[in-house]
Amino acid sequence: MAYDTPFHTPGAPGSAPKPIAELPMREQLKVGFKDMGARSYSTAKNFGKVGLMFSGIECGIEGFRAKNDLANGVAAGCLTGGILARSGGPMAVAGGCAAFAAFSAAIDVWLRQPKDE
Repeated sequence: MAYDTPFHTPGAPGSAPKPIAELPMREQLKVGFKDMGARSYSTAKNFGKVGLMFSGIECGIEGFRAKNDLANGVAAGCLTGGILARSGGPMAVAGGCAAFAAFSAAIDVWLRQPKDE
């Protein structure tokens, strides 16, 4: 984790940082949980943004086509992957499109399987 280095331990401003291993166990846990909480919140926000983008695009495509089939998810995955990778250039956009489309297709195929009861 980011705090687990001998050269950086969050402490009081202006004080010499102590290595995390030299802190009492309670302080180590406090630092660890604080960092974990911040990272979890950031990850959850990013996951929510991607999910919102994908579901919004898929819903728009489904409404435009007036069909509920595998192609909607694949097209939405391609658009979402391309949008997320746009800052990386054309190759990144193509790769993001292909990866998101393939993942979306795999999930859709798995979810559309008939139930064995």
